[in-house]
Amino acid sequence: MNKQISIFSNIKGDFSAGLVVFLIAVPLCLGIALASGAPLFAGMISGIIGGLVIGFLSGSQLSVSGPAAGLTAVVLVAITKLGAFDVFLLSVVIGGAIQLILGLIKAGTVANYFPSNVITGMLTAIGIIIILKQLPHAFGYDADSEGDFNFIQVDGENTFSALLSTINHINLGATLITIISILIILYWSKIPKLNVVPAPLVAVITGILLNTAFSGSELLALGSNHLVTLPVAGSFGDFVNQFTLPNFSAITNKDVWITGATIAIVASVETLLNVEATEKLDPLKRHTSPNRELKAQGIGNMISGLIGGLPITSVIVRSSANINAGGKTKLATMTHGALLLVCTALIPALLNKIPLATLAAVLLVTGYKLCKISIFKEMFKNGKYQWVPFVVTVLAIVFTDLLVGIALGMVVSVLAILRGNMKSSYYFRKEKYHSGDSIRLELAQEVSFLNKASILLTLDHMPENITLVIDAHKTAYIDFDVLQTIREFKDIKAPQKNIKVILTGFKSVYNIQNTPDLSVEEQSRLNSPQVHTISSGNHKELLKELQLN
Repeated sequence: MNKQISIFSNIKGDFSAGLVVFLIAVPLCLGIALASGAPLFAGMISGIIGGLVIGFLSGSQLSVSGPAAGLTAVVLVAITKLGAFDVFLLSVVIGGAIQLILGLIKAGTVANYFPSNVITGMLTAIGIIIILKQLPHAFGYDADSEGDFNFIQVDGENTFSALLSTINHINLGATLITIISILIILYWSKIPKLNVVPAPLVAVITGILLNTAFSGSELLALGSNHLVTLPVAGSFGDFVNQFTLPNFSAITNKDVWITGATIAIVASVETLLNVEATEKLDPLKRHTSPNRELKAQGIGNMISGLIGGLPITSVIVRSSANINAGGKTKLATMTHGALLLVCTALIPALLNKIPLATLAAVLLVTGYKLCKISIFKEMFKNGKYQWVPFVVTVLAIVFTDLLVGIALGMVVSVLAILRGNMKSSYYFRKEKYHSGDSIRLELAQEVSFLNKASILLTLDHMPENITLVIDAHKTAYIDFDVLQTIREFKDIKAPQKNIKVILTGFKSVYNIQNTPDLSVEEQSRLNSPQVHTISSGNHKELLKELQLN
C-alpha cells in the first residue's frame, strides 16, 4: 500500500473525521481556556490556528493541534505573574519563535530517543484519563474542569474526588443522553444505508433533540451548565473585538522571555511525544519529520500569540479521535479548524445547544480504544523491561500530569536498560567431559563498565577444580576495568581454586593474552557451534545451574 496518499484521496472520510474532531475540540478549547485563566475566545483562536495553519504546514497526516491541557498550569501562573493577558501573548510569540529556531537547527531528532514502552504508556494513560475525566460529564456533573487533564484540578478537586462528587450530582437527563449516544456511536455504522452519516454527528443531533424534548421535564431537563458554552458576539464588530494583540512594550521584561522559553520547551516536548504516539496509531504507519513539526508549531504559536490565542501543541486526544473517526490525511484536521472558524463566527448559538453528555460519550469510546485490556496483556508478554516502565508511565501520568509521568517513565526505562545491560554481559553453559567439568562464558558484543560487577561476582563464585573458558570472539568492545578483572582472576584467584582458565578470542587491542597450545579436544570444543546456551549473565542463575547439574 502506498503510504504517500493525496490530501483529497479520502474527502468523505476526512470531512467526517474533521466534524467529529471539531465537536470534541469546542468544549476542550473552551475548557482549557477557562482552566488557564484566559478569555474563552483565546481557546477557540488556538484551536482554529492549530487546525488551519499547523494542519497545513505540518508533515503529519493525522496529528491534530490545539490548546494543550499540559500547558494550563504554565499559562495560569504566567498570566498571574505577568499581570496582563496581552503581556502573556508576547511570551507566546517568543515561544513560537524559539520553536521555529529549534526546528531550523534540527533539534527535533530528540524525539527518536523516547522508548516505545513510554509512548505506549502515555497513550494508555491518556485513555484512562479521558474515561475518568469524562465520567462526571456523562452523568451530568459539569463542574468547571473541562479541559483540565491533571490529577489535581484547578477547581480544587482531583480526578477521584470529582468522581465521588458525581454521585451527589447525577442528572438523569444527561445520563440517558450519554447512554443513547454511546449506543449510537457503537452500532450506527452497522445499519445498512444509514451508516453513510457519521455516527458521532447522529449522536450530537440526537443529543440536541433529546435535550429539547427534556426541557419540559423538571426531572430530565439540562441546565445551561450542562451544554457547550461558546462566546456569542452581537455583531461583526463585537466578534473582531474579541481578538487581542500582544503588548510589545513588554519586550524588555525578562519574565516574558523566561515564560516564552518555558512554553517553547514544554510545548515542543509534548508535541514531539504526541506526534510519535499518533504515528503508532496510524494504520499506514507514516512518519513525519520532527523538525518540520517544530517549525510548523513555531509558526502556529507565533500567529496564535499575535491575535490573542493560547499556546498550541499536538494533542493526542483529538488526534486519536481523528484516527478512530476514519481520518487519513491532513484534510481532516484542516476541516476541523475551518469548522471552528465558521461556527465560532456565524452560529455559536447553535453549538451552545450541544449537551456535554453527548461529547462525553464520544470521548469515552475514544478513551476505551486507547486503554483496552489487550494493550496491557501485550506489554506484559514483552517482558519486565518493557512492562515495568510502561506501568510506571501509566500510573505517573494518571496521578500527576503528562510531562511528569513521561519523565518518570523515561527514568525507569533507562534504569531497566542499564539493569538489563548489566545482566547480559555474557552467556554461560556447563559441559561435562572425561577430563572434568567445563564452564564456558561467552562475552557479549558490548561489555561496558556497567557489566564489571556482574562478571566479578560470577568469577568469584566459580567452583573449584574446573576448566573455565572465557570466549571473546563475538565482542566488539570490552571495558578496561572488565579486562583488568579477568586478568586478576586468571593470574591470582583461579590458581587458588585450582581453576584452569582458557582465554580465547581476545583481540590484540585488549592487551590480554589468549591461551596458547590448546589440546585437540579443547580446540574442537572452542570451534564447535554454541547451541546449548543456558542463560544470560547472572551469577545467581549460574550458581543455580551448577547446583542442578
